[in-house]
Amino acid sequence: MSFTVFLGNLPVWVTKDDIKAWLNAESLVFDDVKVIRNPETQESKGFAFIDAPNSEEMNLIIRRFDRAPLEDRLLRANQAQPPKSRQQLSVQGRPVPAMAGVGATTTTTAAPPTDRPQRRERGGKKHKRAHQGHQGPQSAFAEELAKAL
Repeated sequence: MSFTVFLGNLPVWVTKDDIKAWLNAESLVFDDVKVIRNPETQESKGFAFIDAPNSEEMNLIIRRFDRAPLEDRLLRANQAQPPKSRQQLSVQGRPVPAMAGVGATTTTTAAPPTDRPQRRERGGKKHKRAHQGHQGPQSAFAEELAKAL
């Protein structure tokens, strides 16, 4: 069982050392602290995870930091949820398809979803002309040109 605390609504300047100092100042026991950062900018994303050694310590950390004021905001602390696997993630309510050829032992073709609404045809003159094929001249100049050819 994991005893991890999610600590959210942190200002971007908060570091791992800041959180460790806060925990030590409150005499709270923890195993590790991880501040989640943007991989490109290394700026904090505003949340962190604190690993506690047992459920009692986890609950003490949650009680101390949940809704605690910091600057002009209230921190959020609660038990962290286990990470979702890639197959559980979804896009617009539909499961994300597995990558072709990766870990697949059988090949199946998925039927098109029946609950998807029909697509509207594109509007505008340009799109209608492309779908209608050759319908003959469109202007007086084009008619004269067609006669000459």
